[in-house]
Amino acid sequence: MKETKSSDPSLEDEDDDDDKLVVEDYHSDDEASKCDDDDSKEKEDEPHVTKIYYCSRTHSQLSQFVHEIQKSPYSETTRVVALGSRQNLCINETVKKLKSLSLVNDRCLEMQKNKKEPKKDQLQKKAKKQKIPSTGCPYYNQNNMDMYKDSVAAQIHDMEQLLTRGKELKACPYYSTRYAIPGAQVVVLPYNTLLHKSTREACGIHLEGNVVIIDEAHNLVETISNVYSVEVNGAQLCRAHSQLSQYMEKYRSRLKAKNLMYIKQIVQVLASWIRCLGGRIGCAPDTQKTGPASSKLFTINDFLFTTQMDNINLFKLQKYCERSHISRKLNGFVEKYQPPMVKIQEPEEPQQTGMTRFLQEISKKTSEKKEEPQVLEKIDDEYQAFSSPLLHIEGFLLALTNADKDGRVVISKQDFLSQSRLKFLLLNPAVHFQDVVKEARAVIVAGGTMQPVDEFKHQLLYCAGVQEDRIAEFSCGHVIPPDQLLPIALTTGPSGVDFNFTYQSRDTPKMMDEVGRVLVNVSNVVPGGVVIFFPSYDYEKLIYSHWEKTGVIARLGMKKKVFREPRKANQVDFMLGQYTSIIEKACSGGVQSGGMNGAILLCVVGGKMSEGINFSDNLGRCIVMVGLPFANIKSPELKEKMDYLNATMPSSNGKTPGQIHYENLCMKAVNQSIGRAIRHKGDYATILLLDSRYARSSIQSKLPGWIARRLQTIQKFGPAFGAIRKFFVERRPSSSKADTS
Repeated sequence: MKETKSSDPSLEDEDDDDDKLVVEDYHSDDEASKCDDDDSKEKEDEPHVTKIYYCSRTHSQLSQFVHEIQKSPYSETTRVVALGSRQNLCINETVKKLKSLSLVNDRCLEMQKNKKEPKKDQLQKKAKKQKIPSTGCPYYNQNNMDMYKDSVAAQIHDMEQLLTRGKELKACPYYSTRYAIPGAQVVVLPYNTLLHKSTREACGIHLEGNVVIIDEAHNLVETISNVYSVEVNGAQLCRAHSQLSQYMEKYRSRLKAKNLMYIKQIVQVLASWIRCLGGRIGCAPDTQKTGPASSKLFTINDFLFTTQMDNINLFKLQKYCERSHISRKLNGFVEKYQPPMVKIQEPEEPQQTGMTRFLQEISKKTSEKKEEPQVLEKIDDEYQAFSSPLLHIEGFLLALTNADKDGRVVISKQDFLSQSRLKFLLLNPAVHFQDVVKEARAVIVAGGTMQPVDEFKHQLLYCAGVQEDRIAEFSCGHVIPPDQLLPIALTTGPSGVDFNFTYQSRDTPKMMDEVGRVLVNVSNVVPGGVVIFFPSYDYEKLIYSHWEKTGVIARLGMKKKVFREPRKANQVDFMLGQYTSIIEKACSGGVQSGGMNGAILLCVVGGKMSEGINFSDNLGRCIVMVGLPFANIKSPELKEKMDYLNATMPSSNGKTPGQIHYENLCMKAVNQSIGRAIRHKGDYATILLLDSRYARSSIQSKLPGWIARRLQTIQKFGPAFGAIRKFFVERRPSSSKADTS
């Protein structure tokens, strides 16, 4: 019997909503997308003025740059716009609390869609049922955003001011700043926005004829590799497979043949990836054992053959995902119907799967600590249960369209399917940087610790097709006079122990004791803050535990309060505040009661303190680098990168490109860490490099020029201690006054 439409208005509304969830007809793989937003078309019609794109690593660094423009004589005549992610620029409290960037993006796009045709009664019912607002975003108002755009053009705003202005005008800062790009003369944006091609295009950024400045570019090679490297876990694959299968079954009669064909292909791809991780279709991933832990590495073609995907045209499938917005449609479907993780072959069995248990945990709101199902990402918000990971998985699909030689796929199995993962590693970042180099009028790559630069030129510029005569290098010394920096490479400790921090010898008690003796002596003569960098968190934990037992921590505490770098990012500001407060009290009154003269901070290379934190003036009078932080040579990812470089790059000075890359990774990390001191022309500090290998010319040549030129290599601790003591005695306010009198 043929189904007829009910006259019930609520059912008609539900049918209308379902119409929005069904993907539009997909006629041809070569046909341009019919779903392009009118706003993006308007933006493309608006003429672009010649501009400078300035990008850096963090939003705080971008804000510093904007402040410098505001203080400059050009602030009144230069139109500047700062871009950021939704996570940084969203002012909708409901969306902001989602915390995960992918969830914020998905929710924002859904609210835009709902804004076009609001149905208040129905949306209110849904909101009560799901506890999730389903109305459109009140800040996505075109008139208000036009006013906001004009305001940004008239006056320079940093990130905080953009948020404040958005709240005042009730306009979305994220979209308003994007609309202001065509008329801006300077666009300030994060790395990822400029370096990721699809993000660049989505934001309406045109590089043709414009200047690109990439600041803090010491890790640019690794940054591009990370931007295009994608990881998906078994929980995400199972959730996407279950959701898309249910979506296909529900709308099968309404989907055109081409749509149905591509959706079936996506389901097939997801199933093949789950099986390659050792999982089964239709079972909760947090209960499926796939161990023991193992890791295998494949070329792209080998991975496609292994997963039996070699007969699928990934380029067409990826284009379909992009043009049909299937991930957005699926997200709306998941939000509306909240489908549980079910066994597709036996849909009538309502077993308590991972998704169901997660929803029950939410409804009970128990405070008991249980083993959370791994099906869902651990996010502190209910919206996670109503989202789909397909958009993230599309990124992995796109990564597989890279050339076979430019990437590798790692299949990493863990004890459970939910923890197992697939990871794409980009080995040739130049393939994605060449668009930037070819389109822009000029590319300026800048940084305070760019050494060593040869590898950078080979891996990024030469491989991107840049001719050597197009590259101009400029390097200058530091603004401080030579006598305001004392760098020392120390090869032995106070009791004559040779500083050899190789993996085999660094854990010995005598080595850890010797480092403790150095720090106790240094703490007596260095005022203010002493910042120590260790190669890893594990080694910092080991040496701290040893020092507690042997009394070194107690001895250090007699002169300086000891702080440790926290692992959790939300604890960093509190710890730094305490560290700063102790030093300010000690230095403002000379010496604190009990003989305290400052604080010591134990940090980790590559951690939260080694980049972006300025230990200026008394906060960092001495930087101590313990050993050389070489990466784990047994890492399959690092080994594959080294093998790739050996096969594609020329050798230099008797060393293979892989060896050079391995050393450079270490030295770039060292340079970033020791560069935390000396932040302005009146600053002064000493740098202590503890390892006999720092005496080698091959290592010293990779230090920043302004440090290497002043570096003293000292074999014995006595002369080194004397030089440090003299350095700070000469800078005591009391001694300078006595000399003048």
